[in-house]
Amino acid sequence: MSAFGRKNGISGMAPGARPSFGVARPMKASGNEPALPNGGDQFPPVPGELSAEESRGNLKGDALSRLADRANAVHERTEIGGFEASIHKIKEQVLPRLLERVDPEAASTLSKEELSEEFRPIIMEVLTELKVTLNRREQFALEKVLIDELLGFGPLEELLGDPDVSDIMVNGPDQTYIEKKGKLQIAPIKFRDEQHLFQIAQRIVNQVGRRVDQTTPLADARLKDGSRVNVIVPPLSLRGTAISIRKFSEKPITLDTLKSFGSMSEKMCTVLKIAGACRMNIVISGGTGSGKTTMLNAMSKMIDPGERVLTIEDAAELRLQQPHWLPLETRPPNLEGQGAITIGDLVKNALRMRPDRIILGEIRGAECFDLLAAMNTGHDGSMCTLHANSPRECLGRMENMILMGDIKIPKEAISRQIAESVDLVVQVKRLRDGSRRTTNITEVIGMEGDVIVTQELFNFEYLEETDDGKIIGEYRSSGLRPYTLEKARQFGFDQAYLEACL
Repeated sequence: MSAFGRKNGISGMAPGARPSFGVARPMKASGNEPALPNGGDQFPPVPGELSAEESRGNLKGDALSRLADRANAVHERTEIGGFEASIHKIKEQVLPRLLERVDPEAASTLSKEELSEEFRPIIMEVLTELKVTLNRREQFALEKVLIDELLGFGPLEELLGDPDVSDIMVNGPDQTYIEKKGKLQIAPIKFRDEQHLFQIAQRIVNQVGRRVDQTTPLADARLKDGSRVNVIVPPLSLRGTAISIRKFSEKPITLDTLKSFGSMSEKMCTVLKIAGACRMNIVISGGTGSGKTTMLNAMSKMIDPGERVLTIEDAAELRLQQPHWLPLETRPPNLEGQGAITIGDLVKNALRMRPDRIILGEIRGAECFDLLAAMNTGHDGSMCTLHANSPRECLGRMENMILMGDIKIPKEAISRQIAESVDLVVQVKRLRDGSRRTTNITEVIGMEGDVIVTQELFNFEYLEETDDGKIIGEYRSSGLRPYTLEKARQFGFDQAYLEACL
């Protein structure tokens, strides 16, 4: 008799009665019966399908084998060979004799095409002296290498002219890496020696009035096309002079271009367009190389052509697409440590230049407070970038940067200033497959106690990874009514803004 007043089992049941669920035969074999496959005889496995345990075991084994391969890998240094190596050797023989026959001052006044015409007979003379015979292809390659050496940036010219290369990283004279389509690979170039590389670094920074030597071993500079350059020389760099170049596309990138690349969805693109046009204060957050500056350039396309825009940067790299745009750049101190002009100084001065919008390339310190003050004093639509891994961390970093300065303000007052100034935080990320995605669009609503309240409008959700390593995900809308709808209404975009968010 069970505790519920009836006998256990089915023997005590009335004839014709159905057994209850509690007395059904358990789906497991007894000691002397063969075990049924997973799912019992009711749900036999599909032929060729692995069980859950087997699948987990295979995945675990595969992951461990990949870790073992990486731990036991031996990385060999690649040497430049073939055609490039032969041209490099000939260049080393020809260059000293060529310099004896050329007036450097006269050569610097000529264009590359004119110099090439002047050099051709001189190069042929030198090759005849050296008893070196070259075919037509080798002659053209040698001319280009020599002119790049005299007027350009030597071996870097080849990489700077390649539109597929987005980053160039020189780690001393013997090793150079490049980034193509989000992936790093070694470049087939080599510098003559450390002195050769150092001369090219000096040539780059001298073009923009900066200097790099033993006393000032760090320098930020830019190329004529706006590409950003950072140089660090010994004794700080132990492998020799290091040059990092971040190239920017010659063709202006718009929000529609980013959408076509898969960096955002159609609705996210619409929201960012409206945010740029409606003079919302926007902070673009992300890690190094995640595409913050590219996003800022793309959003600047939505600024009204009649607005006066000032950009402030350490090394001017923004390429705004508006007619009324004035770029400003900081100045490092001189040898005596005097005369430095910081971003904070330029922001304060910019307020006297009647700007409609102030755009900071990147905020790193106490100038964050000056930008917030500008956002609160009639300069709506101001934008900036900063390094952070999430929108919440971005707001926390802004608080910390202001506290790092000499401003004596309570933390609660700083948080309130941020909440009242910033409208949107746009988070961009570079995923491990090399793709750059807009992972979050977050609104800053206000304060609740001493905490900044935010509301997420869109986010990117990781789904899976393909066999070739490509990450597949989905852009999802939270379906919430945007808090910044009132700003969009003032410009007549409220309906489109609401439909894009829902």
